Amino acid sequence: MKTTRVTFGSSARPCTLVLIAALTAGTAMPVSAQEQTTSSTLDELIVTATRRSENIQDVPVSVSAVEGEQLAAMFEGGEDIRALATRVPSLYAESSNGRLAPRFYIRGLGNSDFDLAASQPVSIIVDEVVLENVVLKSYPLFDIERVEVLRGPQGTLFGRNTPAGIVKFDTVKPSEGFDADLSLTYGELETAIIQGAVGGGSETMAGRLSLLYQERGDWIDNGFTGQEFGGFEEFAYRAQLLVTPSDSFKALINVHGRDMSGNSASVFRANVFTPGSNEFNSNYDRDTVWFDGGLGNEQEAEALGGSVRLDFEFGGGMTLTSITAYEEVDNASRGDIDGGVCTAAGSPVPPGVTSAPNDCLFPPDGVPDLTYPGFIPFGSDTQDGLDSLDQFTQEFRLANQASDRLFWQAGLFYFDSSFDIITNPFFVPATTVTHENTAWAAFAHISYDVSDQLTLTGGVRYTDDEKDLTATGNPGAPVPPTNVQDSQVSWDLSAAFHTSDTFTLYGRLAQGFRAPTIQGRDIAFFGQPSVADSETITSGEVGFKSLLADNRVRLNGAVFYYEIEDQQLSAVGGAANLIQLVNADKGTGVGFDLDGEFQMTDRLLFTLGLSYVDTELDDPNLLVGICAQCTVLDPIDNSTGAPRAVVDGNSFVQAPEYIATATLRYGLPIGANGELFFFTDWAMQGETRFFLYESAEYFSEDTFEGGLRIGYSHNDGQWELAAFARNITDEENAKGGIDFNNNTGFDNEPRIAGVTFKINFR
Repeated sequence: MKTTRVTFGSSARPCTLVLIAALTAGTAMPVSAQEQTTSSTLDELIVTATRRSENIQDVPVSVSAVEGEQLAAMFEGGEDIRALATRVPSLYAESSNGRLAPRFYIRGLGNSDFDLAASQPVSIIVDEVVLENVVLKSYPLFDIERVEVLRGPQGTLFGRNTPAGIVKFDTVKPSEGFDADLSLTYGELETAIIQGAVGGGSETMAGRLSLLYQERGDWIDNGFTGQEFGGFEEFAYRAQLLVTPSDSFKALINVHGRDMSGNSASVFRANVFTPGSNEFNSNYDRDTVWFDGGLGNEQEAEALGGSVRLDFEFGGGMTLTSITAYEEVDNASRGDIDGGVCTAAGSPVPPGVTSAPNDCLFPPDGVPDLTYPGFIPFGSDTQDGLDSLDQFTQEFRLANQASDRLFWQAGLFYFDSSFDIITNPFFVPATTVTHENTAWAAFAHISYDVSDQLTLTGGVRYTDDEKDLTATGNPGAPVPPTNVQDSQVSWDLSAAFHTSDTFTLYGRLAQGFRAPTIQGRDIAFFGQPSVADSETITSGEVGFKSLLADNRVRLNGAVFYYEIEDQQLSAVGGAANLIQLVNADKGTGVGFDLDGEFQMTDRLLFTLGLSYVDTELDDPNLLVGICAQCTVLDPIDNSTGAPRAVVDGNSFVQAPEYIATATLRYGLPIGANGELFFFTDWAMQGETRFFLYESAEYFSEDTFEGGLRIGYSHNDGQWELAAFARNITDEENAKGGIDFNNNTGFDNEPRIAGVTFKINFR
């Protein structure tokens, strides 16, 4: 194993030093570290889960909010958006495409399809703009005020494709007062991060500029070529201008972009699972792989976007809001998919690594070869990328606080997206698959206080969604154009009963809709596209919101049950290496979510989150392809010639049975204006299956990761110096697998330890 050292100063790259000198501001923490622990009671927590600002205790939805130090700590070591996984009850995220294509799951419901056109039942919303494509969802997080996770169908008020829920991000907005912050981080693996934000203005015009630069050095040895990879370099920005010429009108203009490059595609590791076991074997070495393809796991993305929000205030509490947004992105990602080496027989094999003789070239040439680690039937080196993705959205929303008891809003939403996916397997010419998607919706939402104790809320949305696929360059049979379209009504009803000022009971019933989907990646491998029909989810939950112990304890929880008709599934991999969309007759999920905050003393804050979900596929006729070399535990059906697994009764893919997360922060006063603080966060994840079929190899169980920050804060966070570690115990956890070739797996991020300096000027 390679030893990694932490060094500071001389090993920083020249471009990092230039940016440090040039930047004068960094990411703001909405609540300073010291302010969070000197209060004797918990602060009111405001969320916008219903498209208006409300106390989280009054919202009849299961929602978690993360902000301040807890949010900043997750990304301190250069992690991408997947760092949110398991840090919020019922929220999970993973990716087999590295940093550029995250997949999200809420209450066990998501989509494990790695195709760049795959739809997901979890929506990502940034500043009220839906980001539909997985690459758009990977936009780096910086200068974020708050993250809200809304569980259960949210289709009546937000975007589209939200049967599982929403992860909603609100960035820090321009304000009248001057505000500038700077954050500098350096850590292991030559990880360097600079975050900056500066803003201010007048009552009529204010602006804010936010910047992020982050990089990591190449840290993974390729034992076959002698090269290193695993590093990346990324620059992102956001410029906002708030214009308020009068009390009745304001405009917020947002322009943002990113430029990311490096060698950070997912690292697939051949035969790291021994048949019959899900534990990493001796072929696994976190710091070393043996690749003969992938060209260094190259990955890059360029994105540019913007939005204009206009708010018009009329008499009688009426507001008209228009949100116009445009996003464009290009990306490419390449990897050694088989995770190993196919070389000439007689070549030396690294010590401690298993090998096997096999004609592993494609197409076979009849010449004996040598593969390692372990047996690899054939080599696989593939590049995928988006070319010219364009997404346009327009929303008009009319809202009215008609009386002290009645609030309503209604609107129209339009979505248009087009992009090309270019797939190159290198043994045949590349193919181009063009996807186009147009959708529109009309929605209405109303909330009425029947009494001081009882509030009723309801919403309805009509959605029409159409998708088209065309393809060129198919090495197999010609692909005719494919079109799918459907329209449905989504709705929700809820009731909240305030038994006291500090305790609320609520119930919610909602129905969500995910439009039909086209899968086209098999076209690059001699196949035809597949189609999944619309899925419909009906979800019910009963919960409570409470403030206890004189507002020192906030405890919110819910129990839920949902049922999905015609559930969309992606049968990924199998020995035939296919990605086929299928519909299960039914899928169900039952469980609970629990959020807790405990102000133990004026300087000790403890948070706890816990969730459990039991998911099940209900379709006795649903058959899927199985792995090439693993141990399948499901019944096998051979009626079609190729063996297929009967997956009726199995749990959903990438649906952790439980998630448990906890944080603790303690502050010790130092002098008149200083504080020595200690912050730690931990998350555990229960059994998680990687594929639709059940096997002895492709799942993880009872994994965990932890983080730690120790530092000094001065004058209510005016400046701060801290040492940190992410994945402090350097846990080696399997996050997924590749099953069509050999027992390949990929793992979590390594430990990153370092130091951070923050300063603000206000």
